[in-house]
Amino acid sequence: MARILIVDDDPAIREVVRFALDRAGFEIAQAGDGRSALEHFADVAPDLVVLDVLLPGLDGLDVCRELRRRSTVPILFLSSKDEEVDRIVGLEIGGDDYLVKPFSPRELVARVKVLLRRAAASALPPAEGPVLRHGRLTLDLERARAAWDDREVALTATEFAILRTLLRRPGKVYSRDNLMDGAYGVGKVVSDRTIDSHVRRLRAKFAALGAEPIETLHGFGYKLSACA
Repeated sequence: MARILIVDDDPAIREVVRFALDRAGFEIAQAGDGRSALEHFADVAPDLVVLDVLLPGLDGLDVCRELRRRSTVPILFLSSKDEEVDRIVGLEIGGDDYLVKPFSPRELVARVKVLLRRAAASALPPAEGPVLRHGRLTLDLERARAAWDDREVALTATEFAILRTLLRRPGKVYSRDNLMDGAYGVGKVVSDRTIDSHVRRLRAKFAALGAEPIETLHGFGYKLSACA
């Protein structure tokens, strides 16, 4: 049974989320502020975090940044802020999905299930074998680990899925729609800027190692660079 940590300072919202996820068969832990969330995370080791953006004190964005230093656990943001720039910021700092309040509890449960499936799938070896390699870049599909020159790079489940898609055919140019299907599954629609945000995060993580594994072909999409 997957364990979900719900973080929201509004008890009514927490109860709506708790009730929906409890009925769906998940084990639940709760926190009402950012600092408590970090303490609960260490104690309960959740499989996914439902995280409000506007928390008192340590806000949801700061909590997300700290969690990303510790873990690649999927993070689903909840927010009353509906501007595209707010969603992009949440995704760029490490969030995996973003749901605007007020929301449908059924949609919340559906998104949680998708994120958990994606995280689980990242650890499963597909037919082409458990390890993909391209130059100095290695992706261990069985252990959900990425490495550059044997130095491990911590990726979220979405980032891992994007890189796995690119590595399956290193010479292919992937459109944003191609990467969307590879990362989210066929039929799931997200904006082009969402995919661009995930790619920017991937590039930043590899840039810290002096690597540039992803090349942009303007007007076409993305591919693995030859130097990888």
